[in-house]
Amino acid sequence: MTRYSPNRTIRDLQREVDSLFDRFFDRDRDGEDRSSSPVWSPRTDLLETDDSFRLRLDVPGMSKDDITINLQNNTLTVSGERTSERTEEDEEYVRVERAFGTFHRTFTLPDAVDVEQIEAAYDNGVLTIHVPKTETSTRRQIEIK
Repeated sequence: MTRYSPNRTIRDLQREVDSLFDRFFDRDRDGEDRSSSPVWSPRTDLLETDDSFRLRLDVPGMSKDDITINLQNNTLTVSGERTSERTEEDEEYVRVERAFGTFHRTFTLPDAVDVEQIEAAYDNGVLTIHVPKTETSTRRQIEIK
């Protein structure tokens, strides 16, 4: 007879999910990436106002020339590559936590955005993309009579 423990079941499930992600992303037990071409994903904030969407992506250590923004069929794709600053001259890193290599983020935009007015700006390692909504899609208050 086995004693039922819901916490044990949750821990076992968490271990299985962690193992699945590690195998999928080719990481070892310590969470280190084993792949030969590192891929990373910038942290992103998405803000919606009454008249627009605003995306902010953290891409420190990059210049605006390292980043590409494409729009096709209401799919906005941001991609780029951050190169390593490592030199081969007698330097032995003890730990490397900053990610280098290529990245891409894809965002599906709603139909009610003005794709002709999308703007992007890069300042101090933050890429900001302003996506205005169309006039017909902006929110408005309806008066109750």
